[in-house]
Amino acid sequence: MRLMLRRLLPEASPVSSHERLRSAIGALLGVLATGFIGALAMGSATVAPALIAPMGASAVLLFAVPSSPLAQPWSILCGNTISALVGVTVALLVQNLFLASALAIGFAILAMMTLRCLHPPSGAIALTAVLGGPVIHDLGYSFVLWPVAGNSLAILLVALVFNNMTGRPYPRSILPSSASHGTSDPPPAQRLGFTSRDLDEVLKDYDQVFDIERDDLEEILRRTELRSYRRRAGHLDCGAVMSRDVVAVAPDTSLKEAHKQMRIHHIKALPVTNDQAEVVGIVTQTDFLDKAAWTTGRPVIGFAQRLRLVLSGATAPNDTVKDIMTTPVKTVTPDAPLADAIIMFAEQGLHYLPVTRSNNKLAGILSQSDVLAAMLADRATAQEAAQVPFGMS
Repeated sequence: MRLMLRRLLPEASPVSSHERLRSAIGALLGVLATGFIGALAMGSATVAPALIAPMGASAVLLFAVPSSPLAQPWSILCGNTISALVGVTVALLVQNLFLASALAIGFAILAMMTLRCLHPPSGAIALTAVLGGPVIHDLGYSFVLWPVAGNSLAILLVALVFNNMTGRPYPRSILPSSASHGTSDPPPAQRLGFTSRDLDEVLKDYDQVFDIERDDLEEILRRTELRSYRRRAGHLDCGAVMSRDVVAVAPDTSLKEAHKQMRIHHIKALPVTNDQAEVVGIVTQTDFLDKAAWTTGRPVIGFAQRLRLVLSGATAPNDTVKDIMTTPVKTVTPDAPLADAIIMFAEQGLHYLPVTRSNNKLAGILSQSDVLAAMLADRATAQEAAQVPFGMS
């Protein structure tokens, strides 16, 4: 009996009580606001309904699964509108309700998939156009504009405001990609494990619609691979590998002096610290190349960077480190597993990570070279231990 129930109940991602409550309140506000807007827009001079039932199904998608490709603005606006057009047209041409209903659903799905605006509640809209009775039939093609387009736009606007205010970026946020080097090489995280072509071939084999964006699916799988590596990685932490004798600069250090320190110490990155030794940024060779110009052999702030600083509201540039440093800066703690740093390097295209204590004071710096050397040393140690006969030390 228990096995049968498990088969009947779908496996769902773990969702917190907070998220359940957030989704429910969002749907409540969305449908309520849509109804009020409809009532105000239509007044009492029309028989058109202020709110139609399919908006309840749209609310489920917009507020409970806002990251779904089926819940994006194009899906709801185009899906609902095109399905209403199909439904009204079929209702005018076909008198038999059963046949008209079937044709409306079939053609609506075909149109939505062709236009890449699949939205399940739109199927109910196509049926409403056929089965809605005299009130809906008398509207004719006006049904497309109101209530369908009007309701869709109203609930979409509520979803845009509510989801973003409650920490659910909407429309679907674009996941940050690692920095590209402008070459044909794939990003570091894609050079191990499966490739994008592998995923495309598997999806082609399935030949069906999945309720998740293809890029989101790839990102989830790659992050799963990296988390799996972290679970299987060794015992090393960042503090055991980091460089401790760190050359750092202050925000008001001149660009000329910062570049000089890089050349003297043969390094490519300098943590930027304030008077309390707290990390406030990092300046790298890339910052010098992208944000500084060279005049008479010394780095200065170029026009493009000056304009960016002015538009961002920063203080007037004076050719110091604060004018080109990267801030806020990604950091790790000394006790963080080395695998965490590897994941940050791979996912975010970083080359250096300042290591900070709990009070944000600089403790060291970690580079990709440090991590590589530590991994090789740890592997060699493991191989040597495996070759020692049992009972010998």
